[in-house]
Parts: sequence; structure tokens; C-alpha cells
Amino acid sequence: MQTLEINKETRNVIDARGPRFSAVITTLVLAAALATNNLWVIVMQAIIFAIGAFRGPQFTPYAAIFRVVIKPRLKSAAVTEDVRPPQFAQSVGLLFALTAITGLVIGINALFLIAVSFALAAAFLNAAFNFCLGCEIYLLILRVRLAHG
Repeated sequence: MQTLEINKETRNVIDARGPRFSAVITTLVLAAALATNNLWVIVMQAIIFAIGAFRGPQFTPYAAIFRVVIKPRLKSAAVTEDVRPPQFAQSVGLLFALTAITGLVIGINALFLIAVSFALAAAFLNAAFNFCLGCEIYLLILRVRLAHG
């Protein structure tokens, strides 16, 4: 019984360095989408966000690159974090990506530009400063719910 609990707990934590690495790639992809107005670039990023939102950020292709290429080369021990805030952040990113896709499909370029810009700003904050805006929103919502629960 105790082994099951330990395994269940380890599935709920991730290496905290992984989401920051993913944010670097996301920043580059979103910058490319913004620069090119390319529907397929934002669609591909939306798929990555969907995987992170529904399965968890540890299951995205960016996380696989981190796990296989980057993590073995890191000298410091992994610092783990709860998967729920980054998973929520992926959901927020998915909403922005879907909004951007909608903007392009229906011909409202300003909607695309605003949605991608917000997602890009959030990804950049995480990549450059290790500040996950979506994670902070998740924690704020959690605090409000607990205070009024």
C-alpha cells in the first residue's frame, strides 16, 4: 500500500527545470508564429499546449527533449514541483492558442496578434526569469478558493 502512495506522489511532481526549458522553446515558436502569421505554427503549438493541459507538461515533446538531451547533462540535483500549476499554465496557453487560431481563421488578425502576444509574454517571463504567470494564477485561484471554501 505504501509503495502505491509513493508512486502516486511521484507522478504528481515534475523536475522544475523542465517547464522552464519548455518555455524557451515555446517562446521561440510563438515568436515565429507572431512574425509569420502562420496558422500551422500556432496549430502545432496549440497541440503541444493541449498535451500539456490534458496529460501533463511532462508528456509534451518539449519535455521529452529536456529529459533525453538536457537533463542528463545537468550537474545539479533535480528540484521537483507539483505538476498542477504548470499543467494549468498549459491550459491557459491552449486558450490563447485557440483564440489566435480563431482570429486567423475568421480573418481578425488583431485577435491573433493579441492572443499570441499574451502567450509569448507569459512564455518569455518563464523562460527568462523563471516566473510562471499561469502557475501564479493557479496558486491565486487556489488561495481564493481556500479562503472562501
